[in-house]
Amino acid sequence: MGRAAAPLPALEALNPRAVLLASEERAITAEAVDVAARLAAPAGAPVYVFAIARVHGASFGLPNPGLLPTKQEWDAQRASTSKAVKALRKRGIRAEGRVLGTRAAAKKIVAEAERLGCDAIVMGADPPRSPWVADFLWSQEPQRVRRRSRVPVYLVTPEPRTE
Repeated sequence: MGRAAAPLPALEALNPRAVLLASEERAITAEAVDVAARLAAPAGAPVYVFAIARVHGASFGLPNPGLLPTKQEWDAQRASTSKAVKALRKRGIRAEGRVLGTRAAAKKIVAEAERLGCDAIVMGADPPRSPWVADFLWSQEPQRVRRRSRVPVYLVTPEPRTE
């Protein structure tokens, strides 16, 4: 099944050198930007915004242009990244962004955090699903990042709506 997640340090208790605000293709929410800013601001740490443009697989084991991200998908990820960087800079936090295309989002996000020397990762996420179906759902990529990462991963889930 996988190892149990260790309890996350409180936002105020962590003193990161850098924070990675990552997205596996979903739009980066204001709530995720807020969590990243709350982590980075007390330490004066930079926030690196990193988004994935999803490569949809391979055809017969070979790359296929029809499976690569479309121009609209690239543009959406660049716009989301740019918006998050601007929001962080407006709060006085050093920030820069990058978009990368890959099939292995969790692996690339963890590698990027290690490459940049980040002490925390912040991601928007759907609520966790049953382990029996979670491995087949792209929407569960943030949970895979949490399982793979050696640094704390803060998953920001949408608030449940009450009507």
